[in-house]
Amino acid sequence: MAQLIRPTLRLMQAGFVLAREGVFGLVNLPDLPAGPRLAIRLARLLERRSVQDKSARLRLSDAMNRLGPSYVKLGQFLATRADVVGKEAAAELAHLQDRLPAFPQEEARAQIAEQLMRPVDELYVEFGEPVAAASMAQVHPALVRQPDGSVRKMAVKVLRPDVARRFNNDLQSFYLVARLAERFVPAARRLRPLAVVDTLARSVALEMDFRLEAAALSEMAENTAEDPGFRVPAVDWMRSAKGVLTMEWIDGRKLSDVAGITEDGMDLEALGANVIQSFLRHTLRDGFFHADMHQGNLFVQPDGTLVAVDFGITGRLGRSERRFLAEILYGFITRDYRRVAEVHFEAGYVPADQDVDVFAQAIRAIGEPIHGHDASEISMARLLTQLFEITELFQMRTQPQLIMLQKTMVVVEGVARTLNPRLDMWRTAEPVVSHWIAGNLGPVGRLRDLGTGLTALGRIATDLPIFADRIGRLSQEMERMAEKGFRFDAETADAIGRSEARHNRSGRVALWIIAIALAALALKAWA
Repeated sequence: MAQLIRPTLRLMQAGFVLAREGVFGLVNLPDLPAGPRLAIRLARLLERRSVQDKSARLRLSDAMNRLGPSYVKLGQFLATRADVVGKEAAAELAHLQDRLPAFPQEEARAQIAEQLMRPVDELYVEFGEPVAAASMAQVHPALVRQPDGSVRKMAVKVLRPDVARRFNNDLQSFYLVARLAERFVPAARRLRPLAVVDTLARSVALEMDFRLEAAALSEMAENTAEDPGFRVPAVDWMRSAKGVLTMEWIDGRKLSDVAGITEDGMDLEALGANVIQSFLRHTLRDGFFHADMHQGNLFVQPDGTLVAVDFGITGRLGRSERRFLAEILYGFITRDYRRVAEVHFEAGYVPADQDVDVFAQAIRAIGEPIHGHDASEISMARLLTQLFEITELFQMRTQPQLIMLQKTMVVVEGVARTLNPRLDMWRTAEPVVSHWIAGNLGPVGRLRDLGTGLTALGRIATDLPIFADRIGRLSQEMERMAEKGFRFDAETADAIGRSEARHNRSGRVALWIIAIALAALALKAWA
């Protein structure tokens, strides 16, 4: 009972906060049934007068930040699921500001000492006040003594105290809403709300483990070691743990400070191109990309080097998905719509019973309007969005990895256009896309694939004796079963016995409860 009461009370509190911040005033569903429409009207009676002058973004941001880290992450997660919340709501949630008040430095020091099992004064020469605070963690500047005796400035990311417990508590409320939706709202079952909450839970659990972020930074550093004009901070592994991440301090301007970057004399066009090409290079070449590349997570150093931070959210694409993306972009660049359509079928994204020529015609309807227009009017992210919308007409299955890619592309393109409003996305992307296609789909790529196939065949040939032995043992077991029947081992039999005993006890208890209830009813009727 307590497992139902607590989530319900938390939902009531959340509803009150959403009502006070005017979030229900953003709901505009003319086809909503009378009951929910009346409930929204009643909730709007709780609105504070001051929220009427607020934009939708500010209302959402203030409400989510008041409710705490779990709701901030829920909002950011739903921003990637336009199929669940709708396009307009997803667009507003995408601007949700992840800013919470900093927690006291004493708590941060205690967290570090507990995680690293050493006093903060032994770990750092100096440990400063927080300079940034978000829903999951905050960042402190610190000085670290190097082996050669020099001192180096570092950034220390500390997980918010008790954030895991608070998130798990709120997660119960999210699951309650999802279960109710699946049970009582038939239209919601198609969206699989329980699966959505499962995905959110896993995503945040990974984000709360800073060892995984450190590993992502390390992997990206290896991938980009030879890349011009791009790098990530170095990780101090000896001063990092599950709830603490110590990394190189980055001196530079955030890309949100366009005026400051201009004053520094930076080449904004080159910087915008670097943002796009770096993202495409990581996506196509490595299949591993930063999935939260907004202006606040990107710095430019005095020499023009782009530095990406905050790798709590990353995305991965397999080889088939990378080929899918590269050939789509290249097909639109060269206006080869038939090839774009064929790639969808080859990747298995569109069912084979669909007509490839009709699908190519639908793709042409997306591609042709972009040609002959000024580059500033053409959005690659919007094109991908339209593409995924059209594929729904052809029963294309939802691909979660492509949704993450689409969301990140929208953000990255937006960052690049703030630096260069007249950015030519296609001319900027063409060198990276063409290079990947030449290296992977041309003669060199085919030779590499042949070598990979021969290696796999060699591995199979080496393992043939093992396979033969296993097949022989399986054949013997099947013959024994045919002669003597199916038999359990002792451990399995004991487990079944224990389970049956528990079942019998539960059944007897249930019968006693029913009997007592019937007796009480009989006595009451008799009286």
